[in-house]
Amino acid sequence: MDDQVQDFLHYLIVERSLSKNTLDAYRRDLAQYTHHLTEKESLTSLKDVRRVHIVNYLYELKDNGRASTTIARNIASIRSFHQFLLREKETDQDPSVHIETPKAERKLPKILSTSEVEQLLEAPDYSTPFGKRDRAMLEVLYATGLRVSELVDLNMEDIHLTMGFIRTIGKGNKERIVPLGRMARDALQLYLDEGRSALLKRKKSEALFLNHHGERLSRQGFWKILKKLALHSNIVKPLTPHTLRHSFATHLLENGADLRAVQELLGHADISTTQIYTHVTKARLKDIYSTYHPRA
Repeated sequence: MDDQVQDFLHYLIVERSLSKNTLDAYRRDLAQYTHHLTEKESLTSLKDVRRVHIVNYLYELKDNGRASTTIARNIASIRSFHQFLLREKETDQDPSVHIETPKAERKLPKILSTSEVEQLLEAPDYSTPFGKRDRAMLEVLYATGLRVSELVDLNMEDIHLTMGFIRTIGKGNKERIVPLGRMARDALQLYLDEGRSALLKRKKSEALFLNHHGERLSRQGFWKILKKLALHSNIVKPLTPHTLRHSFATHLLENGADLRAVQELLGHADISTTQIYTHVTKARLKDIYSTYHPRA
């Protein structure tokens, strides 16, 4: 089974050009799935997999407290895998064909208020190279709505400060050009002038944002930085690397931005994904009404 999983992952790399994060998700999902088939179902060949085996695995995920979104992602991974095996004539049937995907709960994204964003942006100590880097990263995230993976993947050639935009490669290997506001440009320029060279330590790197080794900062590295800055800024709300992206979209819509424009800026393939932010703005309006209207 391991060889067939590797063949499938190779297909995803060559034919589908999926991102590293998506490939890692497929790899984890299928490793857990094939482990279940061999250990719990005592199967030795993928030709013997039937619908009941997949259903048993999904019930196991549910019993372990996995969210409906996680189960839905696993179903998608399993279905793609079995379709690949059928096309490659490794099996003669697709046991996943009638598996139903659970409806995902649409949870409203957590966002920061504009004052909380200001608190966070002021948290880095930008008298130091690391502080200049951290301030630049936060400013860029809030100014552009980039995903954190897109942020840490930025190279020097992707930044066009004079023209005021950033070039990024998003999901599905799609390129998009995102405008860069004045304050983000100023923070980036300060980092490039006084911070990056100190972090580079005479090394060579095309990466824009560097760690203390002078190498490209990782997503995990950014997450640790964000948690530290959240403590310094006294923000009590749960804060994740996606919070600034959510805040970017919500604040744009609250100030009258067109939904289609926000979709383009975020790099969403489907506008229904962007529409979740309209629910956030309505929820906030209701909270404001309840708090401030004298007869609410």
